[in-house]
Amino acid sequence: MNVIKIFKWMLGQKNEAAARASVSFMQKNAVVINLTPEIAVLAAKFSRELGLPLADSIIYATAKTKGATIYTKDRHFENLEGAHYFAKP
Repeated sequence: MNVIKIFKWMLGQKNEAAARASVSFMQKNAVVINLTPEIAVLAAKFSRELGLPLADSIIYATAKTKGATIYTKDRHFENLEGAHYFAKP
């Protein structure tokens, strides 16, 4: 989960109280992974090599280091190994 993206999206859809509630829910019910130097370096490489925006490269690097699969409607992840992209209708 990407706290930055969820918080920003909730700010735009609702308000700060709802955004904070979403982050609180994530911290209680999901695995929140800290941005380590290892993930940051890998994210920088992915951003440069794959042309990913910074936030997306952090998500991708985190998934790679944790052996996780990404399920997304974000087109930046289309055709990336370990990511399942679902086109928006």
